[in-house]
Amino acid sequence: MRRVKLNNTNVSRLPTPRPKSKPLRVKTREAELPTASSLDDLARALRQLGRSGTPRVAALARWASDQPEEIALNSVRSLAERSGANANTVVRLSQALGFAGYEACRNAFQDALRQGGEFYGKRAGELSGRDSASVLDAIREAGHRNLESAFTPESRVAIDKAARIMLEARQVYVVGVRSCYAIADYLGYTARMAFDNFAPRAGTPGDIRDRIALAGPGDVVLSISFRHYSVETIAAHDLALRQGARTVAITDDPRGPLARGTEVVMLPEMHGPQPLPSMIGAFALAEALVASMVVQSDRALGNITRFEQRLHEAGAYL
Repeated sequence: MRRVKLNNTNVSRLPTPRPKSKPLRVKTREAELPTASSLDDLARALRQLGRSGTPRVAALARWASDQPEEIALNSVRSLAERSGANANTVVRLSQALGFAGYEACRNAFQDALRQGGEFYGKRAGELSGRDSASVLDAIREAGHRNLESAFTPESRVAIDKAARIMLEARQVYVVGVRSCYAIADYLGYTARMAFDNFAPRAGTPGDIRDRIALAGPGDVVLSISFRHYSVETIAAHDLALRQGARTVAITDDPRGPLARGTEVVMLPEMHGPQPLPSMIGAFALAEALVASMVVQSDRALGNITRFEQRLHEAGAYL
């Protein structure tokens, strides 16, 4: 240790200890949030922000509180366009809710949306311990109710309007995957018997995007999906809107992702105790749409007759 003299005072010069390095810890407001929030919790937070936020953020929060699923389903840009806000306000809304950025906010809303739905396993679990007779009775009673929902006065108007739109179209694309694939396939097959403007069914998610990319203002895209909404179908619907195509939907929520921007929305009820929500009403709508098109067309009868004759000649039937 050296001794030095400063201002006539002897002091010892000690080596300055080097502080030990510590890992950087960044505490964000996001970390203070509950690890899981329901959609109701998040909507409540939006309503609170609608009262306490800065004017632009508060206005966006009030809009989003009525349709919180929009945050789950949109990018910054598309949410800004749909709400009339700007992208900076969308990001500031996320931060005001306590998230580090929009992606973290969107992920939380997506998680909440998934948790808010009926899980198939939960529905199946509720069947445990029930006797078969009571389950079959419940399915029968719910089936009648679901079928009636497809033919309310409002639904009849929607069926006829959708049929007219598809008759006028240059090309009609029908989109449905997973449990909705069968409905989309049946609707497209029966419609192609009578009308040559129905495009062949896409076989894979990539095919769906490729086909809808060809759609334009003279075309119609009919999308079918229910909670949990299939991302391929939502993407096809959104692409159709961007391409300027007219849109029709069979879905379960007037505020759901397939209802936004859609010209005609049909909403079958889906009650019943079975593991997956009942599709009876949706199948009835598919049949009703094709029947309404046939009734309104003067060429359908001849096309169906020739279609059936060609299959007979090809040996398709016994």
